[in-house]
Amino acid sequence: MKTRIKKFLSLTIPLLIGLGIIYYQYTTLSSDELEKIKISFVKADYFYIYLSLFIALFGFWSRAYRWKFALQHLGYNTKFHNDLLTVCVSYLINLTIPRSGEISRAALLKKYEGVPFDKAFGTIVAERIVDMLIFLLFVAIGFLLQFDTIYQYLLKNGVQFETLIGLLVAGFILFILFILIWIYAEWSIILKLKQKLSGLIEGMESILKMKDKWKYIFHSFFIWFSYLAMFYITIFALPETAEISFDIVVMGFIFGTIAIGFTNGGLGAYPLAVASILSLYGISEGVGTAFGYLIWVSQTLLTIFLGLLSYLLLPLLNKK
Repeated sequence: MKTRIKKFLSLTIPLLIGLGIIYYQYTTLSSDELEKIKISFVKADYFYIYLSLFIALFGFWSRAYRWKFALQHLGYNTKFHNDLLTVCVSYLINLTIPRSGEISRAALLKKYEGVPFDKAFGTIVAERIVDMLIFLLFVAIGFLLQFDTIYQYLLKNGVQFETLIGLLVAGFILFILFILIWIYAEWSIILKLKQKLSGLIEGMESILKMKDKWKYIFHSFFIWFSYLAMFYITIFALPETAEISFDIVVMGFIFGTIAIGFTNGGLGAYPLAVASILSLYGISEGVGTAFGYLIWVSQTLLTIFLGLLSYLLLPLLNKK
């Protein structure tokens, strides 16, 4: 009963937050801004939208190809089409409950390839750690390029930059402390946890020990550059955003990516985050919101299409 309630809440809470954000935007935007959103959708050059979706396909392919290196290191030679299709399904599942796609991805690979769930999930967790590090690199570059603008924005909204620095330092110290305890502590609870997570740890360690780790790292960067390229290409769909500089694009990409984790696939949160960043650089809220929705809607439709298609193809391609 508790599990059902937990699943229900994990699905509905992000959904309600996303719908609440959409309602907030609709009620706070002026009639002129709402009209700009409608006009932007009508006059958008959809060639660039389709081009961004084409680039997205390379991101799906590269993520599946990267996964294969970690699985091979563990001794599992999986079929590439199963790797790719399970990745596509996981993206679809993530639209319902944030980050639940990783679990379904490992479960599907166990079903169709016989890879133990804990080891497959370990490689996925390792991917997420690598992805997080690369994303933090983007964040560092973006904040360095736009330090003055961000600092002034924080001051304007009553947020002390020194407070954020203090929180980051405290978080880093706690992280280091956790790592040291995990490595050196002989506490019974730590030892039991290590034993239960042995398969998970093996999957995570596979990156450092694998034969093709440099190919793995290359694809890790390629995946994120494909994400950034998807975002960048879309700016040319609207004349108001076509001239914005690349450093502004990076900031919009960063905050849009962060927003995805707050609601189901970024519902409501993604367009709001993108519009908020673009407004700092003179793009009207209506145009910025339309731009955010152009990206979000197109990418979400592609995710749904590929996810459903993959879900149908998996049993058909794995008939015994």
